[in-house]
Amino acid sequence: MYEHIAVVPRWSVAPPSSLAMFQGPYGLNPAPFWQIIHPITLVFFIAALVANWKTQRRKLILIAFGGYFLVLVITALYFVPELISITTISFSETVDAELTKRAGQWETLSLVRLTFLIGLAITLLMSLARSTTKQE
Repeated sequence: MYEHIAVVPRWSVAPPSSLAMFQGPYGLNPAPFWQIIHPITLVFFIAALVANWKTQRRKLILIAFGGYFLVLVITALYFVPELISITTISFSETVDAELTKRAGQWETLSLVRLTFLIGLAITLLMSLARSTTKQE
């Protein structure tokens, strides 16, 4: 959510002119954060499944885990390559209409992805309301 509020609107407004934040030796590089957070999240999902495998919570945790994994695959296949393609274009004072259109499409699709992730988070939270009694 932070990136969609603070970062994406800045770089997607008028590329390649608005891509300066990614350029140079001190350019923004969010990759290390995401390369750490996704494996940690997967480990926590697996731990939650192990801890709740025989409870009624399992189904909702599996739904959230499966959806999150699907989002990771889609992100790896489309969002990351397209973002790299857009943000690594050399800086220019001019605005490229086609690049701006691509950036806008990326942002729109990413907001759809974010909405889906929020739905998965709600599903995961709903699992907490489920009983911890063992399923048979």
